[in-house]
Amino acid sequence: MHDGLVLDRVTKDFAHTRALTELSLSVGSGELFGFVGGNGAGKTTAMRIVLGVLAADSGEVTWHGYPLHLATRRRIGYMPEERGLYPTMGVREQLVYLAELHGVRRRQASANADYWLERVDLTAQGRAELSTLSLGNQQRVQLAAALVHDPVLLVLDEPFSGLDPVAIDVMCEVLREQAARGVPVVFSSHQLDLVERLCDRVGIINDGTLVAQGTVEQLRTGSTRRFLVEVAEAQTDWLAEVPGARQVGATDDAQIVELAEGLDDQELLRTAMGAGTVRSFAPYRPRLAELFRDVVDAPAASSNGSQAVEAERSTV
Repeated sequence: MHDGLVLDRVTKDFAHTRALTELSLSVGSGELFGFVGGNGAGKTTAMRIVLGVLAADSGEVTWHGYPLHLATRRRIGYMPEERGLYPTMGVREQLVYLAELHGVRRRQASANADYWLERVDLTAQGRAELSTLSLGNQQRVQLAAALVHDPVLLVLDEPFSGLDPVAIDVMCEVLREQAARGVPVVFSSHQLDLVERLCDRVGIINDGTLVAQGTVEQLRTGSTRRFLVEVAEAQTDWLAEVPGARQVGATDDAQIVELAEGLDDQELLRTAMGAGTVRSFAPYRPRLAELFRDVVDAPAASSNGSQAVEAERSTV
């Protein structure tokens, strides 16, 4: 029995368009899971199936090993990409209302609303209508609304959209706090630098298919071999002398070199040393944004997902 949320081979069609193809992923208790993909990749569809807003055509969504039913879905904290609150209603008033809607008693709902307004630094705006707040502060209220009923699972769609750096720090702290108390947290974001530093694991979806899943380090292990090479005063186009090597990028001082499968990195180093003074030679650690582009651009990614890195596959 898996401890947390599991999507098992979930498929969803809209008319003549397949939105999800046998999507399988898991988010364990206390885990921060980043769900990334391009626009229209299927992230929001998957989240809406978890919430019960949409029904899967096939596959199953389970919570701690059992089908995810309405009673559990009422305890999910959801933050939609499109703001879903009442623009002319007072901020505190609607937080209390939403907590009660999720089954929290009035007195506790009021206390929860006060706590979260303070936590997101909006106590002074509690009586204001939502529409009078800046877009960033409206996003903070949306976060408070997702948390005001003490959810057992958090599902957040682009939670960092429109936030300034200070608000982003607050959001990150809150998500870490929720994970620390055992809440599984799954969120989508186009801000891959935040996903990289915040998440325990990442799932990459492309055209409705999960094409990679694992820690960032596991995704790096499954990527192509790349080296950062700095050669001072090179006398020739030395890289052209190494079959199966090509430059795929550069920093201020060094080349990022990709090696074909089976090529000896020592041959790359020897050739570089013969061309000039090698000031640095080290494995290159790609950022998540680069791994994302590599995986999504892979020829097999759009067909059957055979490039997937699924470290947890056996648990799904």
